[in-house]
Amino acid sequence: MMKLVLAAGLLALSAAAFAQQSVSFVEPANGATVSSPFKVKFAVAGMDVKPAGDMTANTGHHHLLINAAAIKAGEVIPMDDKHIHFGKGQTETELTLPPGNYTLTMQFANGLHQAYGPGMNKEIKVTVK
Repeated sequence: MMKLVLAAGLLALSAAAFAQQSVSFVEPANGATVSSPFKVKFAVAGMDVKPAGDMTANTGHHHLLINAAAIKAGEVIPMDDKHIHFGKGQTETELTLPPGNYTLTMQFANGLHQAYGPGMNKEIKVTVK
């Protein structure tokens, strides 16, 4: 009985730790109007930022998706004009976009660029004037 209680407790702790993993934009704020170029800063909680290729558990790196759908868990994030990789472990960038409305999605992924899925992405909308 004690082993069952201990196992249930460990499972609850693991689930709680996973639930605290998230990403967020430090800047710009959701709904912001910005002038190009503008600074984009990323944050992650419950995981560590490591460069691409590092497959240490609970680590990864940021990707910025511009007007592109979030990536499902386990899928490799493409590399093109709409999917910007920060494989050196960068946590901020200067982004240059023409005037218009944009959806920016931050997607955290492992060392092989495989997305962690919906729990590790964040979407904001910005207007570039």
